[in-house]
Amino acid sequence: MNKDTRLSGVLHVLLHLGQVSVPLTSEVLATTMGTNPAIFRRTMAGLREAGHVHSGKGHGGGWLLARPLREITLLDVYLALGRPTLFAFGNRSDNPGCKVEQAVNDALGDTMAEAEALFVERFGAITLDQLMPSRASALAVHQHAHD
Repeated sequence: MNKDTRLSGVLHVLLHLGQVSVPLTSEVLATTMGTNPAIFRRTMAGLREAGHVHSGKGHGGGWLLARPLREITLLDVYLALGRPTLFAFGNRSDNPGCKVEQAVNDALGDTMAEAEALFVERFGAITLDQLMPSRASALAVHQHAHD
């Protein structure tokens, strides 16, 4: 199963955007995420709708932060991406009348709900400025492939 790397990729892009005052194009930022511009724009749509980024079209257009990094939490980004699945497993429902299956599903469901609540709580407490490397120069936007 492929892992959903959108959260990590978008955080990478947002930290880069936090270091610039001019719009960066979808082409440049898509390279940073290792994807193509169309997929990049689709991925960023939820962040734009949530008011975390602005985008402009045409000459001089591109992407900018709409809010400072200190005002955006990991939870904000997670929610703007549509709450990507946290767990790669789910409950079976082949035999809904089976008491054993019900017990297993209840235990797994309760545990996953508790883990998600902890995840959401911790993500709500971390702002993007807290993720910044100590040396801002480490965030120079690369026009080409990353190191």
